[in-house]
Amino acid sequence: MKERLKTSIRRRDLLGAVVVGAGMTTLSAVVPEPAVAKIVDLKDKRKSRYQANSAEVRNFYRVNSYPTR
Repeated sequence: MKERLKTSIRRRDLLGAVVVGAGMTTLSAVVPEPAVAKIVDLKDKRKSRYQANSAEVRNFYRVNSYPTR
């Protein structure tokens, strides 16, 4: 006949395992990975982005020049 193995898991042991697992998960989320510095192109950073003759600017001034009711 087959005998059942008598392994018992106490509630306190189960709770401890859950707390340790949650702690490890939280710790892995909190500890940041080493940051890698990105190379910044200063010419691209300093270039002007405002285009006075762009379609969006012309449309803005066209729409805002409508008479008020």
